[in-house]
Amino acid sequence: MKAIVYSSTLPEKIQLSEIQLPGIGENEVRVRLVAAALNHRDEWCRQGLYPGLKDGVILGSDGAGVVDAIGANVDSNLLGKEVIINPALHWGDNQKAQSKEFKIIGMPDHGTLAEFVQVPSDRIHPKPEHLSWEEAAAVPLGGVTAYRTVVYQGKVVAGEKVLVTGFGGGVAQFAVQFALALGAEVYVSSSSQAKIDKAIGMGVTAGFDYKDENWTEEALTLTGGFDLIIDSAMGNTLSQLIKAARPGGKIVLYGATKGNPGVLDARKVFWNQIQIIGTTMGSDQDFANMLALVNASKIIPIVDQIFPLEDAVLAFDKMKAGLQLGKIVVKID
Repeated sequence: MKAIVYSSTLPEKIQLSEIQLPGIGENEVRVRLVAAALNHRDEWCRQGLYPGLKDGVILGSDGAGVVDAIGANVDSNLLGKEVIINPALHWGDNQKAQSKEFKIIGMPDHGTLAEFVQVPSDRIHPKPEHLSWEEAAAVPLGGVTAYRTVVYQGKVVAGEKVLVTGFGGGVAQFAVQFALALGAEVYVSSSSQAKIDKAIGMGVTAGFDYKDENWTEEALTLTGGFDLIIDSAMGNTLSQLIKAARPGGKIVLYGATKGNPGVLDARKVFWNQIQIIGTTMGSDQDFANMLALVNASKIIPIVDQIFPLEDAVLAFDKMKAGLQLGKIVVKID
């Protein structure tokens, strides 16, 4: 089968290859993929910035397709079902945090940028009927991360003022849609006016240019401070977020693309009783709850661009440039 694999010896670090999957396990299903979607972790793998890299591994964590083969212990009724894939393996029994064995398909296990993928049968869920194949493929990793961030960790409540920073990426756009669906008053930040305008068109109240050194003052004047802030940058911007949070507010961090903060206003944190919470991915329960919200509220992911499998390098290059609004999707079938 055709697949996009990691190859550390090549200039592009990825290549389209012919791969033979191993025999299907007795508790596994094989999914004929129709579409897959990129996440930042795929590009980080390409750049050699992800742990446990192995040459020849098929990249990709998000995917949607049709079950076309099953293991000996799997219900035969699953054959032919249209599904999306939960890419998380071995979260464990603790809803509060993942186990030491937790990992995500796409590295070091084969992923979804291929014609087929084999996963344990409990990793598949019915494809939301209101979504196209490309939209469905865009849901899993970004959707569950955003759900856990906004709902489980953020405990968003209708009427709260919520800020989602860096609007445009996959998780951020889901966070906005989930918070809106649950009745929050949502704001965004971005350095792109076009992305801010897109968010306002989705129902967001207002947006702020985070490159403007006075954006926090503008936000405080407009809102009085945020009850919940969702962020994946951290770095020295954390001090701005602490300033923008109202007393008793929460800041939930699902990434640190700008690295560790150089300065932390600890007095403002404890005096204003601000909660700073870390989160990543999500449990099996989070995934099921996320899909329920997607179905109930008819959430539709923003798809930025669709590439054929043969043009995966171009898709990765666009991810690296960071210019996308929403998810970058690879059409398999």
